[in-house]
Amino acid sequence: MSLPADEKNADLDLKNSEQLFNVVWGHLERDFGRENLRFPKEIMWLGGAPGAGKGTNTPFIMRERSITAQPIVMSSLLETPEMRSLIDNGQLVSDRDVVEIMLRELLKPEYESGVVVDGFPRTAVQCGVVRMLYRKMMELRSEFFDTPQGDLFRRPIFRITVLYVTEQVSIERQLKRGREVEDYNHRVRESGEGTLIPQRATDVCIEHAKERYRIFREQTFDALQRLRDTFHYHFVDANGSLETVERNIMREFHYQSSVELAEDTYDSIRNIPLPSTLTEHARQELVRRLDRYRHRHSSLFARIVNLIETRFVPLLRRHALTGHAMVRIEDADLEQDLAIDMVIDVLSERGFQATAVCDYQHIPIRIDSETGTIISATRKVWSFEVGFKSTRIRREE
Repeated sequence: MSLPADEKNADLDLKNSEQLFNVVWGHLERDFGRENLRFPKEIMWLGGAPGAGKGTNTPFIMRERSITAQPIVMSSLLETPEMRSLIDNGQLVSDRDVVEIMLRELLKPEYESGVVVDGFPRTAVQCGVVRMLYRKMMELRSEFFDTPQGDLFRRPIFRITVLYVTEQVSIERQLKRGREVEDYNHRVRESGEGTLIPQRATDVCIEHAKERYRIFREQTFDALQRLRDTFHYHFVDANGSLETVERNIMREFHYQSSVELAEDTYDSIRNIPLPSTLTEHARQELVRRLDRYRHRHSSLFARIVNLIETRFVPLLRRHALTGHAMVRIEDADLEQDLAIDMVIDVLSERGFQATAVCDYQHIPIRIDSETGTIISATRKVWSFEVGFKSTRIRREE
């Protein structure tokens, strides 16, 4: 069965991201040393539609997050001598070039406390790079946590901030900017004072402005959406006045700050695994355990399988329509924790969801005639709650 086109593209993007990132990361480890790969504690990945006001609103965003370092503007970063040399020699600037120059810039000490990265990520491949950078930073934090360098590898905070405007507003602002640049350049030419500002084709042609917005909407915006379930995601309505947009930014950041954990709180619970890590290789581990039971504990395993067949299956058949059964068993084999693991694993492999709870029952057997104390015997009864998908025999009319 072939995958839908969008799933194929997502898989291809992931592979390209992994290959690209691993190559660049290898260069960084070689040139800096793994122990020196210390990135900013907080990175604000800023994206926005053409005319959304990224440059205008960046200073306000920085004040809201107490970021003092100058922003990394990707369009300016790509004007470095190294990048200009590639372009002047007729070579294309690849995703790998963009990622490598950005990561090397992020390693500079002036960004240690936090930085805004304006214009990255723009593509699905670049979004994959952001994910992998975060994982690497968390990996380094765990690796150095209990070492003298532990304080240098702080828990990273990644924020995706998208300034969004409608197509109409975007086009109006692009053309308005074009008129303002044209007027300014006219005054410079007449007066001979000042420096001419380059004028974009998209700022003077409505069709070019529309095309620029379309590319943002179909490529950049859709790519950024992939990160909303992974990182703090700030969607800011930037259609209004500057004051209105600033209020929207303030409200969005204040809400997110209220739901974040303090770093020391996070460190206190960091060893509790996430559900995703528990289930990541659950099927493979289940198969290995079952094979181990069969080869290393064959006698006990055979008795447990027989117990399930004789004690569980009849009750499961009886409750087939409800998809839920409670099985209570007192059996000597269940005194072993390994036997309980076997029951749950066998049922899981067959498609059931099972949990086990031990009940201790105290049964009076006699009374001490001298003290009047009731002497009891303790019975250990296991209760297994088993769920499975049932069949509907009647549909609502």
